[in-house]
Amino acid sequence: MSLDTAEKQKLIETHQVHATDTGSVEVQVAMLSKRISKLSDHLQGNIHDFSSRQGLLKMIGKRKRLLSYIKEKNVQKYQDLVKKIGIRG
Repeated sequence: MSLDTAEKQKLIETHQVHATDTGSVEVQVAMLSKRISKLSDHLQGNIHDFSSRQGLLKMIGKRKRLLSYIKEKNVQKYQDLVKKIGIRG
């Protein structure tokens, strides 16, 4: 459930902080969120794919740690990112 190059480039362009940014926390969270949504769709149809489920839980944990880092550094940036990505209700 990896992202193809065009999807990655689109995510980078929409979430980058500056022109040459490809690895900031915002971009990482956006990519993880996209991968999580793709993998959760896969698991809806393949309920016995336990290794993919384990990978999904690891990705969710990593995204949670990155979001807590952003929240610790800048609460406004965290709120904007959560709203932009559309996670947490």
